[in-house]
Amino acid sequence: MSKTREKLIAKLALRPGRRPRLARIDPDGELTPDLAELAEDELKEHAREVLAHYLERLAEAQEELWANDRRSVLVVLQAMDAAGKDGTIKHVMSGVNPQGCQVHSFKKPSAEELDHDFLWRYVKALPERGRIGIFNRSYYEDVLVVKVHPELLETGKLPEGKRGKAFWRARYEAINAMEKHLVESGTLVLKFFLHISKEEQRRRLLDRLEDPSKHWKFSAADVVERGYWDQYQAAYEDAFEATSTPWAPWHVIPANRKYVARNLVAALITRAIEGLELGWPKVSEAAEEELRAAREQLLAEDSSSGGARARKAKQKRKAQRSTKERRRDER
Repeated sequence: MSKTREKLIAKLALRPGRRPRLARIDPDGELTPDLAELAEDELKEHAREVLAHYLERLAEAQEELWANDRRSVLVVLQAMDAAGKDGTIKHVMSGVNPQGCQVHSFKKPSAEELDHDFLWRYVKALPERGRIGIFNRSYYEDVLVVKVHPELLETGKLPEGKRGKAFWRARYEAINAMEKHLVESGTLVLKFFLHISKEEQRRRLLDRLEDPSKHWKFSAADVVERGYWDQYQAAYEDAFEATSTPWAPWHVIPANRKYVARNLVAALITRAIEGLELGWPKVSEAAEEELRAAREQLLAEDSSSGGARARKAKQKRKAQRSTKERRRDER
């Protein structure tokens, strides 16, 4: 990969403790000079080739993760409505072994979940060692949606108290502490925000309304929540400033062009897992000896059965010759 592309990918990670200005981050993404010269169709074709390359690498990286059974990966996806979370999951994870990957989409909390702290239902769904877990929306909803709609806190059965800056700071600290604990316990935490413009969201919502095959994707609530665009942008900026840490930084992914977002997420996940340098598990000398003995036994079995097959073939050919000779004599 060129140094220019490396720099562009590196810029996606948010620096810990700094407040990003989402309005200043281009949701179309920045292209390298060579790609900027391509037409849209050529860009898409190039993107398909790059994605295929990363999916092949990701499949091998996941196999090593699964085989080692010592580390796990948590992928957190957050975005405004219609930003492409489902499509990103579908395309990026299409080449991995389903046995080693699990996706959780978190909806409105149940009565049981409301009887616990806000992190409880997410902790239950964390990936075990050897697996990749994907959170399609996550515990960050409790400092995003709930912050934009503070009336939702009333359903959480929380102790009485103020719900000001100290309350939200405590939630950010709880999230940071949990993620640090996960990292120290062997879980790689990767957090992605799919960044689209308000105009692109409008276009995608209209597309869902105008295409009957996409009506099932549309929710009237999406239009309602769109009215809180500025409040959500501010809530995201608050969360990024407070929770983009050295052990679990946020990545802002330009998502106006879906193929760009998918390639970037695939590249970052693949390279992060490869960066663990897991390799294939090594076995003990005693186990190696068992493997050699098993191999010799199987080779001997193959030789024996091969000899039996050869004898049967010889007998068959002899019988065929006898039949031909008998028929010739009968003539």
